[in-house]
Amino acid sequence: MSNLRNSYEKLLKGNQNWVEKKLKLNPKYFDELSKGQSPDYLWIGCSDSRVPDNEVTGSNPGEIFVHRNIANMVVHTDINMLSVLQYAVEVLHVKHIIVCGHYGCGGVVAAMQRSDNGLVNNWLRNIKDVIYWNKSELENISDVQQRADRLVELNVLQQVKNLAKTSIVQQAWKKHELELHGWVFDIRSGKIIELDAKFDEIEDLDPIFKYAD
Repeated sequence: MSNLRNSYEKLLKGNQNWVEKKLKLNPKYFDELSKGQSPDYLWIGCSDSRVPDNEVTGSNPGEIFVHRNIANMVVHTDINMLSVLQYAVEVLHVKHIIVCGHYGCGGVVAAMQRSDNGLVNNWLRNIKDVIYWNKSELENISDVQQRADRLVELNVLQQVKNLAKTSIVQQAWKKHELELHGWVFDIRSGKIIELDAKFDEIEDLDPIFKYAD
């Protein structure tokens, strides 16, 4: 039990050290932080612990509003994600929404296999759809890692499209500027790769997905 307790207390000690460090640099840091948030960005990322949004972008607390789930998905039946999206767009008035995947994503790798993973099968089915829609391209990639990397990219592209199809985003486009972006974090180099996935107006959508002209 001692090792278990030590593992837990490591976080509390880390918090104490972090507070001391911040106050040393700026005695008013937490006074300023407690006044509220006005982020320009909503980050929809993977739950993977190796992709901390603040660190990889060099940003500070309060600059990025964050939602995470397995494999950075935008699922239209996910009330949690939709609630975050609505709050970010309609209350915080973010200017950019970033879907950020990462190479080596466990959810993507699991979706490529035919294993029974229990409850998570229902979530991974959304990624399997991406595999099915891009079957020819993926089957032409013989290297397994390269195929998984490409699926990470294709999944991000699809999730950006899913964002654009929401009424929340389309209503925002009528009122103010809002851009959607697709990124991949290369966990092997630490670098962010910007994909060709930018949406910034309703005209970028096929008419069938438009709620109103």
